[in-house]
Amino acid sequence: MTRGVDALRGNDREGSRRAYVEGRINSLLLDLAAPRAGERLLGIGCGKGDPLSLFLRKGCDVTGIEASPFLLDLARQQLGQRAELHRGPAEDLPFSDNSFDIVTLIATLEFSADPRQAVAEAIRVCRGRVLIATLNRLSLIGLQGRLPQLLALPSAEPRRFFHLGDLAGLIRDQLPGVRLQWGSVLFLPWGRYQNAPALEAWLPVMHNPFGALFALSFPVTFSLLTIQEAIRDP
Repeated sequence: MTRGVDALRGNDREGSRRAYVEGRINSLLLDLAAPRAGERLLGIGCGKGDPLSLFLRKGCDVTGIEASPFLLDLARQQLGQRAELHRGPAEDLPFSDNSFDIVTLIATLEFSADPRQAVAEAIRVCRGRVLIATLNRLSLIGLQGRLPQLLALPSAEPRRFFHLGDLAGLIRDQLPGVRLQWGSVLFLPWGRYQNAPALEAWLPVMHNPFGALFALSFPVTFSLLTIQEAIRDP
């Protein structure tokens, strides 16, 4: 009986920690993406659909693309007909230029075969702003080896990790002088999140590079190209 009670308490603590971690991550993503109802959003590397659900709740018209058929099936189970889902790589998107108001790469570049091309494709299909979120191996949670638990990542090992300077370089190579907004969350060791820690709430989020997950956003402008048909004789 005692073991059963202890197990239930353990599940409650884990559930509380998961809810707190997800809340911190979602708050950062929403602050940087600033979604508005009716906007078209593309989630590149959408995984099993959790970030898409976040933006659906904000009223966005959501599309996702994922290379893994297993994760794509999980996304379809979670989202049903509420999202348009495609299978494909981040480096070769089957969408026209300037198609989406918001484009996200959340825990995607770590697994990408060509991160530079993935960022270029995100910029190509965007007409508003791009949001990139990635894991920080040098955070306290990263040093504990707990990063996959943050976003319930697939078992495959990331090909690489990024730092703020790496991502800024990838972006500014293609959009020189673009203004970046960035921040991070989850600064404490994993075990401190069983109950919502007061210290976490006091630490600054914006322009703080030490969190386990950091994210940045930047605007994308585009030129409207028109094709004029020859005037025909009546």
